Amino acid sequence: MTGALGSSSVAEPDLAGSGGARYVATMFTAVFRKSGEWWAAYVEELPGVNTQGATLAEARENLREALALVLDANRELARRDAPADVIRESIAVPA
Repeated sequence: MTGALGSSSVAEPDLAGSGGARYVATMFTAVFRKSGEWWAAYVEELPGVNTQGATLAEARENLREALALVLDANRELARRDAPADVIRESIAVPA
């Protein structure tokens, strides 16, 4: 089974100049598979975003949480390790 899973992950430019970024929903492909008594789940586009749940609903909830945690951790690590003169901007890719 596959389905779309939304997450706040793409920063939009700060058009008001307040210094902050807004995040908009980005769609990812969630894949769910029944394995014995459990549901395994992962995000097709992002290695390392995977989880499980006793029910399909629990697996969906856990996957949203795992996706948010991975995106936040990656963003924090990239910002912590980046030099001061780095340029950040939004980028879009066709679906």
